[in-house]
Amino acid sequence: MTFRMPPEWAPHERTWMAWPGPNPTFTDDEELAGARAAWASVARAVRRFEPVTTVHGPGQGDIARELLGPDVDLVERELDDAWMRDIGPTFVTDGQGGLAAVDWVFNGWGAQDWARWEHDSKIAHHVADLAGVPVLGSTLVNEGGAIHVDGEGTVLLTDTVQLGAGRNPGWTREQVEAEIHAKLGTTKAIWLPHGLTGDYGRYGTQGHVDIVAAFARPGTVVVHSQRDPAHPDHARSQLYAEILRDQTDAEGRRLEVVEIPAPTVLKDEEGDWVDYSYINHYLCNGGVVLCAFDDPHDELAAGIFRRLFPERTVTPVDARTIFASGGGIHCITQQQPRI
Repeated sequence: MTFRMPPEWAPHERTWMAWPGPNPTFTDDEELAGARAAWASVARAVRRFEPVTTVHGPGQGDIARELLGPDVDLVERELDDAWMRDIGPTFVTDGQGGLAAVDWVFNGWGAQDWARWEHDSKIAHHVADLAGVPVLGSTLVNEGGAIHVDGEGTVLLTDTVQLGAGRNPGWTREQVEAEIHAKLGTTKAIWLPHGLTGDYGRYGTQGHVDIVAAFARPGTVVVHSQRDPAHPDHARSQLYAEILRDQTDAEGRRLEVVEIPAPTVLKDEEGDWVDYSYINHYLCNGGVVLCAFDDPHDELAAGIFRRLFPERTVTPVDARTIFASGGGIHCITQQQPRI
């Protein structure tokens, strides 16, 4: 039986999220409160379009219910962190009404010294059980934010994630591709050499593709475009666009590349380069939940997404707090396809 990962724009049964609890990512009560408010804003935005289930840790249910409201489903499981895109399963379908959940090996984004994953490494199994679907195990260390598919055989990957020494030492590019294709039903991988500069900071993922590039439909990919030469991502984003324009997808189509201008802000309050990106959006049933940054380019990006998805409602949600913790809106959501 062959399974494949549907594209994000295919219909969803629901969205899965995880609730922020005390951990090294949120260093004090104020940061934790801010994270909870930000996660709740995303959950409520997604809930306008489809059901949302949020997994929370023991003793976290009351505050989750208070901030999420009555329309978000809650379940309790042990958690380490709150990035459901990465710790949750990747759902795949067999085209005949069957659904399964790929359980990648999760090791704290390359066994980073601040990360804990004793419980998060089991969340994919828990979510699969809650969804009532079988688990497809994998020996590849991988996360949901490190892949993006077009639903027609093409997958985006990055060298510093799947081939990184902290994740899959000893694996060749061919071995990684074989495992990815076997689990996702893809046939062609397009590799980018690395991620955005800020993604290699303290809480970075070391190069997730879902902040760099994403399919908007078969044959069309949106890519982060840093227009300011003062930012090191200026050269990187030019490289990504060049690589993608030179590529064809699994169906042989030359890719159409839509460059999304980065926000105007270049550094955070600590003076570090930001990796603020509109690419890290989430498609849900009838909607686009788009990262916003209280930035002059927010409306520019929203306009581009409205043109790309004229049948969907674009909802900007302030993502600065989420980015400060190491990710964005796409990173904290995970779709379960409708079958």
